[in-house]
Amino acid sequence: IFLALNVPLFEWVIENLIKNAIDAISGPGSIHIELSAKDAKWVEIDVSDTGKGISAKALKTVFRPGYSTKKRGWGLGLSLVKRIVEEYHKGKVFVLKSEKNVGTTFRIILKS
Repeated sequence: IFLALNVPLFEWVIENLIKNAIDAISGPGSIHIELSAKDAKWVEIDVSDTGKGISAKALKTVFRPGYSTKKRGWGLGLSLVKRIVEEYHKGKVFVLKSEKNVGTTFRIILKS
């Protein structure tokens, strides 16, 4: 399967999701990245963590500029992730699942 990616931009997307996952984990935890091809037309990339999770209320605003649960930063990371995936790569990114104190999975879907 071949993906037409802007490699530096897409590396930044994955790096940002991983950094957010690290910040969401307090103490021992894990991060998993899973890549799967669907019907040779779509590729799914799941970035999962065992962090604190995202509240149901925050799921509606998590990709808006300024959203942050951190004391540092500007809250631009996930909004840029969405812009890079959706506008530049014509894909989709969303929160697949999130549960308080269990973890969160972000899914990226890209056309192959």
